[in-house]
Amino acid sequence: MQVSKIVIFVLSIGLFASWQFNDPVNDSAVTYELKNARVRKYNADEIVNIRIFSQVKIQSFTFSPESGIYSVWANGAEVLNTSHYPLVKFTSVGDSVEIKTFETVLGKFKKVKIYSNDFIRSFRLKLIAPDRKPRFYDENLIVYSEGGELKCINEISLDNYIAGVVQAESGRRSYQEFYKVQAILARTFALSHLQKHALENFNLCDHTHCQAYFGKTTELDIMKAVTDTKGKVVVDDNLNLIDAAFHSNSGGQTANSEDVWGSKLTYLRSVNDTFSTKMPNARWERKMSKDDWLTYLKLKHNYPVQDSNARWLALTFKQDTRRSHLEANNVRVPLKNVRTDLQLKSTFFSIFPQGDTLVFKGRGFGHGVGMCQEGAMRMAKLGYKHPEVINFYYQKTQLIDLHKLNFFKDE
Repeated sequence: MQVSKIVIFVLSIGLFASWQFNDPVNDSAVTYELKNARVRKYNADEIVNIRIFSQVKIQSFTFSPESGIYSVWANGAEVLNTSHYPLVKFTSVGDSVEIKTFETVLGKFKKVKIYSNDFIRSFRLKLIAPDRKPRFYDENLIVYSEGGELKCINEISLDNYIAGVVQAESGRRSYQEFYKVQAILARTFALSHLQKHALENFNLCDHTHCQAYFGKTTELDIMKAVTDTKGKVVVDDNLNLIDAAFHSNSGGQTANSEDVWGSKLTYLRSVNDTFSTKMPNARWERKMSKDDWLTYLKLKHNYPVQDSNARWLALTFKQDTRRSHLEANNVRVPLKNVRTDLQLKSTFFSIFPQGDTLVFKGRGFGHGVGMCQEGAMRMAKLGYKHPEVINFYYQKTQLIDLHKLNFFKDE
């Protein structure tokens, strides 16, 4: 996308509406009582509900068991069993889910639960419309149709979900200590955000809005890391689960939480991060015309580009250490907005004029708050243990087991 088009695009961002549905099935694991919401205890074997393919408008998909035998339930009765029907097609028809085998249409239902009692149970889900590569998931699936689209909810035990998150967020062939760090942070994030999508009748989505999750892990090292850290979370001085923010690369310095989100948290302080500086995402460049940059500043932020000093500051902006704003004549331009609007890799950049072109020379990748993943990988490679990595990026925190945390909360 050309930068000039970006300038136009960012000036016309709209709003979208939220939604919810009435649960026609007696399934208390999916329906939340928000009126009585309170501080709760956490369980290492928590069952969580994750909306999968959350960014896709699903019209139809096929379901087949990978391990275990599944029953398909709707309207309080078993519709079919996969021991007899190993491949089942689900299609959205208005606000109903049509279930079909090779032989026949079995009916249309408001809500469907695909469930197995087997100890080892997983399934293959292949989107037909739109066409997507198959994914494999552990445990159970809930399906309903809304507005002509299928919504799929993976009902899964916490650590099986965490293992999938670690693979999606960390990739394969990393270091065991880093997997442990990522597992603890993913678990902490999940438990502290269980109500994030409560109005939509699930806990978390599978996109970066929550945590990336593309199905079950295929890596034994990841499963071992999740098992070895079972029940471990990170808490602050008040024994509250931390906001376990992380990003790809800090560029040599992480950001204070208030510089990105406006809220100051004692454990999300800027730290000098030499571990990240030689990693793949430590540096980047982007070119942009002077006119496009000045036009963007004027139209989006009312920046005084007509003032010679302010104009010079905008064209030669420098960051030796992280800053939160470009500022001139009492006008402050939040760099977090610049990053989002212009689709830059980070807010940690300096500007160098080259004729009518500006070169943005940047450091790092992501919002910069909390743990730098590439820095943590480097620390793991150098022999640091997972508590040391966590304490480096999250100051004034401690690791604690969930059963101990619940004990302290009872006092």
